[in-house]
Amino acid sequence: MSDIRQQALDYHEFPVPGKTAVCLTKPAETSHDLALAYSPGVAEPVREIAANPENAYRYTNKGNTVAVISNGTAILGLGNLGPLASKPVMEGKALLFKHFANIDSTDIEVTHNTAEEFINTVAAIAGTFGGINLEDIKAPECFVIERELIERCNVPVFHDDQHGTAIVTAAGMINALDIQGKLISDATFVCMGAGAAAIACMTMLVKCGANRANIYMLDTKGVIHAGRTDLNEYKALFANETDKRTLQDVIKGADVFLGLSGPNVIGAEEVAMMADKPVIFACSNPDPEIKPELAHATRSDLIMGTGRSDYPNQVNNVLCFPFIFRGALDVRASCINDEMKIAAVHAIAGLAKEEVPASVLKAYPKVSSLSFGPEYVLPKPMDPRLLPRVARAVAQAAIDSGVAAITTLPQYAD
Repeated sequence: MSDIRQQALDYHEFPVPGKTAVCLTKPAETSHDLALAYSPGVAEPVREIAANPENAYRYTNKGNTVAVISNGTAILGLGNLGPLASKPVMEGKALLFKHFANIDSTDIEVTHNTAEEFINTVAAIAGTFGGINLEDIKAPECFVIERELIERCNVPVFHDDQHGTAIVTAAGMINALDIQGKLISDATFVCMGAGAAAIACMTMLVKCGANRANIYMLDTKGVIHAGRTDLNEYKALFANETDKRTLQDVIKGADVFLGLSGPNVIGAEEVAMMADKPVIFACSNPDPEIKPELAHATRSDLIMGTGRSDYPNQVNNVLCFPFIFRGALDVRASCINDEMKIAAVHAIAGLAKEEVPASVLKAYPKVSSLSFGPEYVLPKPMDPRLLPRVARAVAQAAIDSGVAAITTLPQYAD
């Protein structure tokens, strides 16, 4: 076993198995405490909620809870290993919700035979929670599942593999293109990968100003073009009118390469073919589409991002999902809409342009300084300003777009 493998196993096993637990928020020391917590006292909030379901937010923890739900069909980069194998990841997501945004989260792993069964199961329990975070569900089923659950649930439903990745990618891309002196509307994009994250990323970039005609998406069969007859409805959205068929065809002169596929799918030859001052986000984990060392050795004028924490410009979903849910929960948003997602994009992008506080540098002892530039286009996950900035922006967008039940903006301390 490698050191990290054994360390990870020990971390999950000791001193108790797993990463989360339940804590009490009310006293339970006396017989009177128990009479209030359970019978007979508990009957009073039951009656209040039965009379008005909104009272669940007054008398239970519903308003500060998120369910992290998976079927284990697309676990990290490991594939379809089943619901139970996904539990460590879902517990990890719950840990991040609590640590970064003080949201209580419960992991739920669903065994099912059809997408409809999964949808029915989640819809049946959704009212227990303030929000639903879907995770590690393979495409294209994930699109159908999320769409149906948004329709059927009256709490926010958010598939983080799609939208979390898209929000952080868009924030970093906007900043990287700005540094390179390029407009997003003029940039040519090559996206290697056509799964949930890739489609969501390119959709978000279009909403942020990218020209759909300048986007070339590739799957395992090559360029997704209008002449193909094997495309599902989601890939078809990015079917380009082009006679280009290969990666080499489309990467020549491209401004951006976005990788959401697998390791080592492009090399120095392809990087050399890109336009001046290119941007490469190679997000495959743990091994990116091209190693940063090779990319930088090939081009001195590029900006490089990966999904890894040991390189600059990590594209990390933790920059957004805890804080998006924080803002959504705080105003009791009925959904997480495009306005809220775009608000998160700009809040994250804007934060990277500000002076970095000493506390952030202390959390990254191997980094001597951080300032907006080619090696710092996204904030670091440990930046304490992410919570107030992103949550505030999301909450305000929810209020402005009419999906918030609470229309007074919460106070967030910077």
